[in-house]
Amino acid sequence: MSFTWFVGARYLQARQKQAFISLITLLATAGIAVGVMALIVVIAVMTGFESELQNRILGIESHVLVMRYGETVADIDKTVHAIESVEGVQSAAPFIYTQVMLRSPHGIGGAVLKALDPSRPGPPVFVGKSKSIGDALKRAAPDEQAGKAPGLIVGKVTAEKLKVAVGDPIYLISPLGKGSAANRMPTVKRFSVAGVFETGMNEYDDAMSFVRLDVAQRLLQMPAQASGIEVRVTNIYQARKIADEIVARLGFPFWARDWMQMNRNLFSMLRLQKTVMFIILTLIVLVAAFNIASALIMMVMEKTRDIAILKTMGATNRHIRRIFVFKGLAIGCVGTMIGGLLGFVLCAVLKRYPFIKLPGDVYFLTTLPVSLQPLDVLAIGLCTVIICFLATLYPAASASALDPVDGIRYG
Repeated sequence: MSFTWFVGARYLQARQKQAFISLITLLATAGIAVGVMALIVVIAVMTGFESELQNRILGIESHVLVMRYGETVADIDKTVHAIESVEGVQSAAPFIYTQVMLRSPHGIGGAVLKALDPSRPGPPVFVGKSKSIGDALKRAAPDEQAGKAPGLIVGKVTAEKLKVAVGDPIYLISPLGKGSAANRMPTVKRFSVAGVFETGMNEYDDAMSFVRLDVAQRLLQMPAQASGIEVRVTNIYQARKIADEIVARLGFPFWARDWMQMNRNLFSMLRLQKTVMFIILTLIVLVAAFNIASALIMMVMEKTRDIAILKTMGATNRHIRRIFVFKGLAIGCVGTMIGGLLGFVLCAVLKRYPFIKLPGDVYFLTTLPVSLQPLDVLAIGLCTVIICFLATLYPAASASALDPVDGIRYG
């Protein structure tokens, strides 16, 4: 053990008459620990929120959306084939989007109707415990001879509001009815609830319903047409590049948007909140760092005679600075390790037992997501140690600047 480490370690062991300095040191260590713990938990929650939202959004929405300016897509097969020939495209499928009203004997509400082709790959959202939306739509084909109505898949919140379950009748009202624009009458169609899906996001569970593409085409009088093409890609972070290549391949009047563009405001808000929360909670660490500086300044005043004696014995200013920097860093590192351990335990508890519930209509999710990333923990630890190091510079410089003669005379 070097000279500076040995003296610094001895100074960490406060004697009885240094109890007040020891108390400040303890408070500083506790402050660092609390700050690091809070930072780890909050950043883990914000990261989990962003990751969970991304997974759930991409679970029900496409990676790339391809549409035509002011027109529907008429030549579906040709367009899908051209899109699937682009490198990086996993699958492409036509869809129809429209706004409708849903009515049951127990209530009425608005919904976004999304029509999909069950023969093509669809969103990986499960209806019940085993069937995907595609599988449920395959079984939702109408049978006019048997008097079987076409099937409609609704979200969990919609099902609860309208008080319907699988097999119950439900009526779909579309404003795009027959007649001219002046005297157009809404179209009313009887459906049967073929399934209830749940994404955990109130925005989808309360507003979206699924139906077969061929059924929607007849209902909306769009024979062999679609609102656009949904594209899923092999690498979601290359979606923008692939979207540009699709537009270049199809040409005008087609346009494309990737999932990052369609949800830009949401993810930008989450990243901004994460940054703001990091800055705010870092203030806890800064307060604890001031306590470290206070403890070291008081120790310099109390150890004036000892510092002078060390200098007369050959200790240089550099040695004295290192002694007090060592003590400050020791306090910071111990607090960081304790805070890191507490933060890890708390994150594990929150992830294992999601007892904190969120209002789905406000936060999109119903439970508190937690995702602890090693790089986030490393960044928090490094920032904390750097702040603690900066807090030691002034006390260490003051200690090294002491004149040994004055220290012995007045210490």
